[in-house]
Amino acid sequence: MEFFDYYEKLFGERWPTLLESLKGEGCATELRFGDGLEPYFLDEASVFAAKALGVEPGDDVLDMCAAPGGKTLVIASMLKGEGSLQSNDRSPDRRLRLQRVIENSLPESWRSVIKVTGYDGMKFGLHKKECFDKILLDAPCSSDRHVLNSPAHLEVWSAKRVKRLSVEQGALLASAVDALKPGGTVVYGTCALSPMENDDVVKKILKKRPAMRFEKIEELLPGADRTEFGVHILPDRSNGRGPIYCAKLVKEK
Repeated sequence: MEFFDYYEKLFGERWPTLLESLKGEGCATELRFGDGLEPYFLDEASVFAAKALGVEPGDDVLDMCAAPGGKTLVIASMLKGEGSLQSNDRSPDRRLRLQRVIENSLPESWRSVIKVTGYDGMKFGLHKKECFDKILLDAPCSSDRHVLNSPAHLEVWSAKRVKRLSVEQGALLASAVDALKPGGTVVYGTCALSPMENDDVVKKILKKRPAMRFEKIEELLPGADRTEFGVHILPDRSNGRGPIYCAKLVKEK
């Protein structure tokens, strides 16, 4: 099938081991923020990506594609009720789930600074220009682990879809960059395997937006791979974590 041929060409001898590890359920950690609140289980690699944003109390933060809400919880725990967090998702159904997660898993004092919205992420750069200190863009992507474990999605997978998604991801990242204050930080992330959706998207934005520079993420999870611009956490070398790619970009003042 095209899926297997595509990734075998990308990963070569590593692919059989990576493929086998992708068939597992992953490695989740429990997020719990108080007695009587619901725990939330999130892949440790996703926690890592959210923490890479370096949020501090008082920051104005945008989680651009926030549903189902795990990374919003991590960001809220870093804000500690100070500053603001706009948790955005265009899908009404996903937004409802996001709201439930926030209400059920966070203390009220942390929830008070969160605003849930349903805007098109590609419009933030126009309507919220230079408004945010920190932006997390967990971009819609190929979701290869999900595809692999879903026969219906696997049957319709195509390399053309990867290319189409990479164009959408580039537009979302450009919007995020334009919505970022000078001196601000954006973390771009996916759960995709292909460099076309990962480093290639970052490379293009660095060419199109000269005020941006990439910043090395210093402390890595065990087994994570460094790429040209970011970090790729894959389950075959990271004890089931991932796949998660993330890159950190900073706008010059």
